[in-house]
Amino acid sequence: MESNNRRVVITGMGVISCVGKTVDTFWDSISGGKSGIGILECFDSTDFDVKIAGEIKDFNAEDYGISKKEVRRLDRYLQFALAASELATQDSKLQVTDENCERFGACVSSGIGGMSTFEAQHDILMHQGPSRVSPFFIPMMIANMSSGHVSLRHNLKGPNFCIITACATGCHSIGESFHIIKRGDADVMYAGGTEASITKSAYSGFANMHAISKAQGDPKTVSRPFDLNRNGFVMSEGCGVLILEELEHALARGAKIHAEIVGFGMTADANHITNPCPDGNGAARAMKMALRCSGLQPDDIGYLNAHGTSTPLGDLAETLAIKSIFADKVNDLHISSTKSIMGHALGAAGAIESVACIMAMKTGIIPPTINYETPDPECDLNYTPNIAVKKEIKYAMNNSFGFGGQNAVLIYKKYE
Repeated sequence: MESNNRRVVITGMGVISCVGKTVDTFWDSISGGKSGIGILECFDSTDFDVKIAGEIKDFNAEDYGISKKEVRRLDRYLQFALAASELATQDSKLQVTDENCERFGACVSSGIGGMSTFEAQHDILMHQGPSRVSPFFIPMMIANMSSGHVSLRHNLKGPNFCIITACATGCHSIGESFHIIKRGDADVMYAGGTEASITKSAYSGFANMHAISKAQGDPKTVSRPFDLNRNGFVMSEGCGVLILEELEHALARGAKIHAEIVGFGMTADANHITNPCPDGNGAARAMKMALRCSGLQPDDIGYLNAHGTSTPLGDLAETLAIKSIFADKVNDLHISSTKSIMGHALGAAGAIESVACIMAMKTGIIPPTINYETPDPECDLNYTPNIAVKKEIKYAMNNSFGFGGQNAVLIYKKYE
């Protein structure tokens, strides 16, 4: 088959999140609007103004075949990556052999990497001296090791790399893996994003730049994308891994196919290190590029999973971008931000939300944007407020935008 005609499908999915540690439990929470956000527990937040997060509770790496010895040598973000990749492998029933492993690769990336390891080892350096710093410090911390460990675990000897684009990391990793298969450089790619950065230093940095919400009250109501009273995102953690596979390869082994990936677009704002283009121009161009890649028209899209972080500038810019692309059809489009339910998992967000897009197409359920109480006159689209909607969806779009003005958009198709 000509390489530019190769179709790419998803045959495996794995999710570790604050709303579920399997795809089924994750989707039950997302489609039901059941928030996973609560009071911060992973460190002492006495001195912090903000004390909420989307933490993953009761995570045990040994449940996913990771030994106690390995756990001591793996940052939490790496444990998430191995756990989600194991779930995706089980789901796909993929068999990696010495004969096919050179055609199988991995791009499971992290926006920040091993932040908890960095903090712990820096503390050791300051208080115990350089001789006490762990020899595993660097491989536990650097962000590319999520792909490295996934390839080691599953014997993947094809393309292996990591993309770091802040909150667009997961989408970029899936999109580039899509193109790798499409052009014939691999038949299978493990792709996604992983993040475990709810730590004192990362939390302080986001809080002091006024990116995360300082709202008081019930933690489950703080993340409110597109609502007039939104005032920042809620930090969360997790991992999403998809197994992308060339269609004929998947059919030949009788694989279960969840969906097809048909479009990918990426652009730069070239505007500001953290703030989006005020008119959403960069995001709009990424959506336009994804549509062009897929050969679709805007009105073909039935569901859009918005980046929707619950920040005043970001949600407005994304709304303007959506309006510019969907024009007079924009009111027919169902949009939601699942970050209202699970918070913002940073570099993992786009991969986890890709699972939400795929499940929306498979089940015919559009998940809600919860905590949408006071409409913003400037954000006046159909954000699927508070309650899920039943609707058959053939195509779903997933938006992810990161610091540095880095934009990524994916389009998925229901496999029939």
